[in-house]
Amino acid sequence: MDFSSLVLMEKDKDTGFVTKELGSYEVGEGAEYIKKMFYDGDKINVYFDTNRDVEDWEYSAVFDLFNEDKFIEQEYSIEQIDDEYNPTWLVKFDYNEEHSIVLSKLNNLCSLIKAHIREVFENVKGKEEEYK
Repeated sequence: MDFSSLVLMEKDKDTGFVTKELGSYEVGEGAEYIKKMFYDGDKINVYFDTNRDVEDWEYSAVFDLFNEDKFIEQEYSIEQIDDEYNPTWLVKFDYNEEHSIVLSKLNNLCSLIKAHIREVFENVKGKEEEYK
């Protein structure tokens, strides 16, 4: 599926309800991995996954071989979400009222996600016996 934009909604921390739209951001490739995104009053929260179903053995392999350090180097916090069907991560970063700043961070994030998901699936090839 091709994406042209992501919409950032503000979510109330206490109720979990969406309160308002903060902006729409035109993004490039990589956005297809993003499953949800919202601002919690403190940080922008972006959940992404592999965008395809993985086999049981691949689940651990993908988490083990995914390079989270590259996200941290770009000033994103990242954590694994292990209660989803496919490997999923949560990335957080600061919100800024300046549209261009958030746009830049989102486009950078989309590029990082795409590159690292592709890389991890290349690195997983041939490792089935290690992870069974």
